[in-house]
Amino acid sequence: MTREKIYLFDTTLRDGQQTPGIDFSVEDKIAIAGLLDDFGLDYIEGGYPGANPTDTAFFSQTRTKNARFVAFGMTKRAGVSASNDPGLAGLLQASGDAICFVAKSWDYHVEVALGISNDENLDCITESVRAAVAGGKEALVDCEHFFDGYKANPGYALACARAAYAAGARWVVLCDTNGGTQPPEIRAIVEAVIAEGIPGECLGIHAHNDTGQAVANSLAAVEAGVRQIQGTLNGLGERCGNADLITLIPTLALKSAYNSRFETAIDSEKLIGLTGLSHAFDELLNRSPDHQAPYVGASAFATKAGIHASALLKDPRTYEHVPPESVGNFRKVMVSDQGGKANFINALKRRGITVSKDDPKLDRLISIVKERESFGYAYEGADASFELLARRTLGTIPEFFSIDGFRVMVERRFDSHGRVKTVSEAVVRLIIDGTTIMSVAEGDGPVNALDLALRRDFGKYQAEIGDLVLADFKVRILNGGTEAITRVLIESNDSDGVRWWTVGVSENIIDASFEALMDSVVYKLMKNRQMAGKIAAE
Repeated sequence: MTREKIYLFDTTLRDGQQTPGIDFSVEDKIAIAGLLDDFGLDYIEGGYPGANPTDTAFFSQTRTKNARFVAFGMTKRAGVSASNDPGLAGLLQASGDAICFVAKSWDYHVEVALGISNDENLDCITESVRAAVAGGKEALVDCEHFFDGYKANPGYALACARAAYAAGARWVVLCDTNGGTQPPEIRAIVEAVIAEGIPGECLGIHAHNDTGQAVANSLAAVEAGVRQIQGTLNGLGERCGNADLITLIPTLALKSAYNSRFETAIDSEKLIGLTGLSHAFDELLNRSPDHQAPYVGASAFATKAGIHASALLKDPRTYEHVPPESVGNFRKVMVSDQGGKANFINALKRRGITVSKDDPKLDRLISIVKERESFGYAYEGADASFELLARRTLGTIPEFFSIDGFRVMVERRFDSHGRVKTVSEAVVRLIIDGTTIMSVAEGDGPVNALDLALRRDFGKYQAEIGDLVLADFKVRILNGGTEAITRVLIESNDSDGVRWWTVGVSENIIDASFEALMDSVVYKLMKNRQMAGKIAAE
């Protein structure tokens, strides 16, 4: 039996950015687009070029290698031709493969929000799609408020969808913008749209989570006939969020109700990276992962002592709906450590590290990782540090240098003009080939001073780290009080355009920062010698 493909459209970088407290930089968007592209999604919507400097800069070049790179924007304005509309021109000129237009499909919004006639709105949809297609772009139309619009005036909502399809849109996306439509309504309305002549293979669903049913609504739409799902990583989005692709993807892939009829671009091998993708994204956002998130949460396959644990020890299927390894997660109650070992062996293999399951060093590595994670380390978002830890434990990493010690001083004083000035100074003592090298530097804050001092004189390795750049620095307090344990995540890159992430944890923020800094430098030296795997530095 031939299975139909469900296309996966990610809008984390556009709709996900509507989440309160979320504000992506260009560097953030590049990193997240890379995670999504590597994972294998079909479409990645990058933002609204022309609406703000960040999105305009992000669309200065194509940011994906495999996925279709999508620009989002409004249809042309009423009363202006497509060729003279500056907003439409910006979308056509932006780098990328496709344009997703947002169009009103509820006549109430056409009148109140746009202040134009229903026919003018239909013309805006038609001419915008035609312009995109003529410009060599794949056209998509998000029919905003489609389900509410259909319930209020089905004829006009359908007219908007037909206008987009007739003009050449590859996808007509039905949006539950207010997030209040129920699954039976979704199913019935999608079936009605298909009955009116718009084929399901050209329909998509964009669901919001205001009643906690965005995933259910997306699956209801698929069952009714749509073949594209729009959503975000970890359900990010305005108000209550969007449909969570991290939940939808494994449901489509692992549940027989769907995998017997449908397929996606995410095969079983890629699916193993799902938990890592979810947690790495949370690390980029500098927030704690949701422990009770379906499939990928730390508690998703955790069972406390009692009759559940007893049954789980006899057969994991008694209290697990899917094997945790299938999504890259871990079982928390184990008959043995074989499941855990399998995950570690697979993670190491992907980094070019081969180890036998019977090697006692593997047991030692698993023990160290679990111990460190209990202290506050999080390696899902710091792959470079994980690889270095693995190689050190397995005995496959050289000692390039050692640290004899460091000192950081912060002085707050008044300058000659009577203004308060804070000066940070750091001293670092390195030992390379038995020779002690001491470096001193001032910086904008203690961590910057420490970084400058660490890299000021690296002896014979100085030329190798000249292109090393610290691109981002995130701090998370793991418990309360001024004595709290602190986790520091550092993103680095070099002239090859490669990025990697390292982590440090300590009760002292300076010590945690220094640990992450040292891992970054060591990883760079390993990378230069092709001694580090490719996964951490992507």
